[in-house]
Parts: sequence; structure tokens; C-alpha cells
Amino acid sequence: MAEEMLDLRGLKCPLPVLRSRKALAALRPGTTLIVLADDPLAPLDLAHLCRSEDHEGAPPEALAGGGWRFHIRKNAAPA
Repeated sequence: MAEEMLDLRGLKCPLPVLRSRKALAALRPGTTLIVLADDPLAPLDLAHLCRSEDHEGAPPEALAGGGWRFHIRKNAAPA
């Protein structure tokens, strides 16, 4: 499957989730968006984004230098 990377480290809430939502909107269904973020609210915000827009989100991976890596697979839009 195709993957896209989005490095949002250094951005504070609500920018990581807003930019992730915009990036997901531009992707084809089935594409995985990999998001790097270090805002303390990013795990909650991105999990909520996945639930509310029916994307598949894996638990975040902690990065050695701080922050997290998120894998979000875009689902098909409802018919």
C-alpha cells in the first residue's frame, strides 16, 4: 500500500490534527498517512480523528527523541 509522511513536530494543538485531517482528505482510500508529532494532545486528538472519520489508526509508537509516530490508514468514504 502507498504511504505518505507528515512531520508535524513542533506544532501545537490544534495544528497537528487539522493538518492531518487536510492531508487525509487529499489521499486515496487505503493509503497510510504516517504522522510524526510531539504535541502532548496529539495521541488523543488523532485517535478522535480516526474514530470520527472512520479511519484505521494503530496505537502511537514512542520516538526516541520524544513525540510519537502515528499510522493512519484512510478508509473509503461512505457511499
